Amino acid sequence: MARHPRWVRRGLGAADLDRVTAAVRRAEAGTGAEIRVHLDARCAGDPTARAVAVFERLGMTRTAERSGVLVYLALEDRKLAVIGDAGVHARVAEGYWPRLAAVLADHCRAGRPADGIVAVVDELGSLLARHFPRRPDDRNELDDEVSLG
Repeated sequence: MARHPRWVRRGLGAADLDRVTAAVRRAEAGTGAEIRVHLDARCAGDPTARAVAVFERLGMTRTAERSGVLVYLALEDRKLAVIGDAGVHARVAEGYWPRLAAVLADHCRAGRPADGIVAVVDELGSLLARHFPRRPDDRNELDDEVSLG
């Protein structure tokens, strides 16, 4: 197993990263949608703008149903965002994304970022399964591992 950068290890251990990856796989088992988690050390500006840039860089706009969701955290700057592609955004209420971000922020403030990520991914899995149910021909379009900036 590769050793993660120090800024990652200060916030999340290897077991935490494994738990997050397992949560993504579990959530995606019931949906054709895609969930990614991305960690940066720093975010110089607005975390939502950075999340949009990461979303595009990771190819998340190329999913079949525009059904990708990104959970973004800048660990050292304590900034975060949760964003969805057009297909998901069209199906959720306006306050959905800030509510998910607040759940994640509460866990991070309590010193439990991995628990927050898992809680958000679990919630996303339930939502996405309702709106984008898994079909027999679905394939995993994006990597499930936590990506690092």
